[in-house]
Amino acid sequence: MHLIAIGGSDAGTSAALRARELDPAVEVTVVVADAYPNFSICGIPYYVSGEVSHWHNLAHRTYADLEATGMQLKVDTSAKQINVEDRTLLVTDASGTDELLAYDELVVGTGAVSQVPPIEGVSGEGALGWDDGVHLLHSMGDTFAIMRTLEEARPSSAVIVGAGYVGLEMAEGLTARGLKVTQMERLDEVLPTVDPELGSLVHHELADHGVEVLTGTTVHKVSRNPRGVSRLVVDASAATGPVRREVDMVLVVVGVRPDTELAAAAGAKLGIAGAIEVDRHMRTNLPHVFAAGDCVVTHHRLLGATYLPLGTTAHKQGRVAGENAIGGDREFAGSLGTQVVKIFEHAISRTGLRDHEAVAAGFDPMTIGFEADDHKAYYPGSHKISMRYTGDRATGRLLGVQLFGHKHAEIAKRVDIAATAIFHGATVDDMSELDLSYTPPLGSPWDAVQMGAQAWVRESQG
Repeated sequence: MHLIAIGGSDAGTSAALRARELDPAVEVTVVVADAYPNFSICGIPYYVSGEVSHWHNLAHRTYADLEATGMQLKVDTSAKQINVEDRTLLVTDASGTDELLAYDELVVGTGAVSQVPPIEGVSGEGALGWDDGVHLLHSMGDTFAIMRTLEEARPSSAVIVGAGYVGLEMAEGLTARGLKVTQMERLDEVLPTVDPELGSLVHHELADHGVEVLTGTTVHKVSRNPRGVSRLVVDASAATGPVRREVDMVLVVVGVRPDTELAAAAGAKLGIAGAIEVDRHMRTNLPHVFAAGDCVVTHHRLLGATYLPLGTTAHKQGRVAGENAIGGDREFAGSLGTQVVKIFEHAISRTGLRDHEAVAAGFDPMTIGFEADDHKAYYPGSHKISMRYTGDRATGRLLGVQLFGHKHAEIAKRVDIAATAIFHGATVDDMSELDLSYTPPLGSPWDAVQMGAQAWVRESQG
């Protein structure tokens, strides 16, 4: 049996590894468009900042590690055409040589590509490129282009367009390299995937570390400065009027879209956000073709079908696809959109649904805010955790939790507690029954997430 996985990032590699793990007799080929299989895209901001000393360290596994599992890697090789009837894949290598690969089962893990907003000078004819100091960021190629600008042009200032997870991480990374950073976000608050009450805390954290944050600001144009004062001019508008900044570098990070051209051309059905439709077994509508990762529609445990590109989800989906491609019968259990990001000295996380998302899903939600110490306040070094709890009034079911606190306040692991509870259908009140660990330097007899749950219950009964 020959299994081909298209894409060497999280989903494709996970599919290949799982297939080889379950049946070492399966022949597995992974087709990788660039030279960087199994690299951590999520780690790129920390290489840019200098916290990760060398780009090689971003590899989850080395080329040799992957080949040692028995898989064959075809790097710098582009997948051009899937022939479903013949079960063949046409590929082209770096030299331009075509090759036709036969497969028994195929896993499409083509991932996502950067969204390019309709900004003059960024998209369309005459768009500026990395050699002009204008960058996107979603691949190792993008990373090397940014590093060339940083090392050769030695910029002192930058505008970041977008204040989502990657935009915030890059604001910290470029600040760490000594750049004066201006962050522009068209929505009313940074990190719009959390409630504004917590987004405003992130806003203040950025400002406290020297980042100029301009929310409610739409960028219209990026151009070269003819006067040579700085290389680039960014023109935008806000409610208060026109905004203009002259900087040395521009980074546009406004999200991603699924990369589905290959699958769609073969007849794959597309769904939400133009992503490939798959069932819980990661099967497409095409025979012998599976798909996983940032290119597919995601099953959400509370919302149903959605598009939610996350590395953790891609790993899980790829594992399911690889197992089923060789005859297994595993279902993808579903995502809750659990995420966390560090911003300078703080971290923010979320899992499940926010209030408006819960309404759209048919719940009757109530959301409250609460604060609690990360450990007993009498022990030195305690920090407040700000939280948002969402539950269903009718059933008491826990629907979502958002946390903001110091980077040492275990924000990630605490949201994981909530994610586990939501995954298993717990009520908000059930959180108080969890047997969590306690010692004064690290926690409290009632953990912070339990105190937040109790506050929600009190409010719901009042």
